[in-house]
Amino acid sequence: MAVVIGVDSSTQSTKAAVTDAATGRILAVGRAPHVVTGEHGARETDPDVWWWALRDAVANGLKEADIAPEAVTGIAVAGQQHGLVVLDADGRPLRPAALWNDTRSAPQAAALTEEFGGPDAWLARTGSVPVASLTATKWRWLREHEPARAVAAVRLPHDFLTERLCGQAVTDPGDASGTGWYSTATGAYDPEVLDLLGLRPELLPAVAATGGTRAGSLTARAAAALGLPEGIAVAAGTGDNMAAAVGLGLGGAGLLDHPVVSLGTSGTVFTATRTRPASRDLAGFAATDGTYLPLACTLNCTLAVDKVAALLGLDREDAEPGGGAVLLPYLDGERTPDLPHATGLLTGLRHATSGRQLLGAAYEGAVFTVLRALDALLLACGLDPDDPEIAARPLRLIGGGARGRTWVETVRRLSGRPVLLPESGELVALGAAALARAAATGLDPVAVATQWDTGRGTPLPAVPRDQVTWNRLAQVLDEATPALLT
Repeated sequence: MAVVIGVDSSTQSTKAAVTDAATGRILAVGRAPHVVTGEHGARETDPDVWWWALRDAVANGLKEADIAPEAVTGIAVAGQQHGLVVLDADGRPLRPAALWNDTRSAPQAAALTEEFGGPDAWLARTGSVPVASLTATKWRWLREHEPARAVAAVRLPHDFLTERLCGQAVTDPGDASGTGWYSTATGAYDPEVLDLLGLRPELLPAVAATGGTRAGSLTARAAAALGLPEGIAVAAGTGDNMAAAVGLGLGGAGLLDHPVVSLGTSGTVFTATRTRPASRDLAGFAATDGTYLPLACTLNCTLAVDKVAALLGLDREDAEPGGGAVLLPYLDGERTPDLPHATGLLTGLRHATSGRQLLGAAYEGAVFTVLRALDALLLACGLDPDDPEIAARPLRLIGGGARGRTWVETVRRLSGRPVLLPESGELVALGAAALARAAATGLDPVAVATQWDTGRGTPLPAVPRDQVTWNRLAQVLDEATPALLT
């Protein structure tokens, strides 16, 4: 049996999915934790921790699968987006990597936006307006706060690991599009943005055609560290959201304009499309297969609702529809809509309002916010959310919330759309495995995932949309926005 290894190197851990190359069946998943440090907005990890975790996760996966290392034909890494890794001339990290959720560069994001001519100028070039998560803002912060560092190379987290595997400095269009210095309009690094940042292009990795492009071969040193055969295919890899899209079979060789809703600590919506979006409400990412992957993110999702449940002394599933109560759980401010200083808002209480209804109202507020972001995403792709043909396409519901009954039912009730619950909980690792298979064979990675049927799941039919609750939430948000902005 030939196998490939798909690696999901996330913020908190590494997972290595040992996957049957012919069928896409996951034989085992090895795991190893990461360490995140920092306070007062700082979130950092030593990049060497990712390498050690990759080594351990691969070893654990092979052991659990009881597969001989000689069966492995390829490996690919999908990593957390946006992190800034700076290396010395010997390829060693100069400092801990600033992660995607490091917010110290918020002032730099605002300054860069204005220096380049405002949001529309950024959208026209890169597809995204600078925010603190983007790598470009972290690079500006580093230059202002640690100017003495002699940086010889700049990498994203997944680039760093790919280079350790094959010795080649390579990234892909998908993860590169989250840096802020890659133009989705031209498919290359933007020289004017690099000049603005004071970032020399020779510090950056080459951009492969796709994440499934063969970046190189596993070096003798990496093979010895991982216990794998020297010379196997190493894919260019991609970012975690892009790999999840591949794992769902979304892209040029699969489904296009089929929306995904991810319910995690934050809520995320994205779709693979041929339309290059440019909207202030979205991150205008590229997909790893040459299409586009516009994405919108809300800050308050499962964690915020769990907080409300804890305050009420209720289990997270001990909820019912909110009745007349409205609870917008903007406990950490909000990103979509752009209300960074917002706090949670509760209105519509009556003597008859129960704790279960208050918890249900928190679910409704979080889901409403995610679904409004979804409508904005579809419109940016030139799609009418109310078009019957578009509305009939099932929402692919992923993330931790997709395993919760109340989350699923609230999405169904407020969207009025059919829902598909993918069978696999390892879509990022499966997408990476498809990239590894593509690198080893020259096949299209989305076609590989489609053949494997990695996006299969349980379909749930549409239920009538709760328009009354939707309209009530929309009215409260629209009326409260001026106050929430202050």
